[in-house]
Amino acid sequence: MTTLFDSIQIGDIALSNRVVMAPLTRNRSPGAVPNTLNVAYYEQRATAGLLITEATAISQQGQGYADVPGLYKKEALDGWKQVTDAVHKAGGKIVVQMWHVGRKPVAPSAIRAKSKTYLINPDGTGTFAETSEPRALERDELPGIVADYRRAARAAIDAGFDGVEIHAANGYLIDQFLRSGSNARTDDYGGAIENRARLLFEVADAITAEIGAGRTAVRISPVTPANDASDPEPQPLFTHVVEGLARYGLAYIHVIEGATGGPRDHQQGDKPFDYAALRAAHRAAGGTAAWMVNNGYDRALAIDAVESGKADLVAFGKLFIANPDLVQRLKDDTVLNTPDNATFYGGGARGYTDYPVIEKVA
Repeated sequence: MTTLFDSIQIGDIALSNRVVMAPLTRNRSPGAVPNTLNVAYYEQRATAGLLITEATAISQQGQGYADVPGLYKKEALDGWKQVTDAVHKAGGKIVVQMWHVGRKPVAPSAIRAKSKTYLINPDGTGTFAETSEPRALERDELPGIVADYRRAARAAIDAGFDGVEIHAANGYLIDQFLRSGSNARTDDYGGAIENRARLLFEVADAITAEIGAGRTAVRISPVTPANDASDPEPQPLFTHVVEGLARYGLAYIHVIEGATGGPRDHQQGDKPFDYAALRAAHRAAGGTAAWMVNNGYDRALAIDAVESGKADLVAFGKLFIANPDLVQRLKDDTVLNTPDNATFYGGGARGYTDYPVIEKVA
């Protein structure tokens, strides 16, 4: 029987276990440049089968939040190289989550999101502020954004990452194109599901051509309301998405179940979302991507998900914030540290690299 702690090959990446650290925005990279504090943070958690970095902007336009890292300037790539070197030296694997936030300042349509962004005040403290109305992207701008994804993917591999995860979830740019609640376009990137999914597939085409499908993954969140994401018919929309992704032979598909960071049974539309049917649709279309699940998983749920065959990988977020040695704690079924919500966003080492680990007995 396959267990949560067994090794697995996902595309071109060999993992020592199936426990994944989910991407976690922490706002601790001033100037969009990873630093020594970030190096320590990721190195501490390298016993995860896979680390997925915090969302990382592919371009200056795609940034959207203060003190989040980027992939578009030399200083940032040099910083990331220190991170990847440290993780690999510790025996871990790490992929970067590629991000264009959209809606701040550009989007599929000029529809203001009922959401907030993170800013730094003049005194250095952080705060959340309402987002402004975005400008609708012109059709002739989209090839440039696809090119930004391609360049960022190449830069990521050159900086030592084992692969990349395309962020197509949580109400950011690609997800904004997917969903009718944020996409009111009348050209061939709006309207029908096939049109709304066009940008995602163009990005996947570009990245897989550049670095290979075995080092490429995609994250989706079919029913999350994060960042004002909405669609009344998510099942056919995301069935089309995973069927389309089947042709690539991706490393994995990362699925957020329910509302990101909230109820697992959240739904949009008239009926509950069928995640088992979603995976079955990917497999029926010839898809071979490892299936990663996320949102509210504890030890029991995670073990059952893998042993039952529901999932190949399980991603943990807040538990990894507070427990750098989460894999060992899950194996031993021992006590977990409680995350300090007040230190999630911005700041320094407190609540970032100072959580205690279990003492190892010789």
